[in-house]
Amino acid sequence: MSGEPSYLELGVPDVAAASRFYGRLLGWSLPETGGQVDTPSLDVGVHGSDPERHFQVFFDVDDVAASRAVLADLGGEVIGDVHDEGSFGRFIECKDDQGVRFGLRSRP
Repeated sequence: MSGEPSYLELGVPDVAAASRFYGRLLGWSLPETGGQVDTPSLDVGVHGSDPERHFQVFFDVDDVAASRAVLADLGGEVIGDVHDEGSFGRFIECKDDQGVRFGLRSRP
């Protein structure tokens, strides 16, 4: 459904350290090289060597291109390019009008 949180991304400089930390804290089972944790409510992707540490939520939208236009009208901005990644879908990373980072995603 459009507007629902659909995915979380954790970007860290050291995936092995994040794997140990969140594994002990939350019981996540994650390879020390990164990957995805499937939880009952949201999947969480973890990747390393990220220059900007972040937890980023992706929201489902019906149409990434249409949502991108509304984002611009509201004073937000797109970070980088539109991505098409197979079963994950089409997505963009964004900032709202106050600089808060999030993503918009259209699933296949």
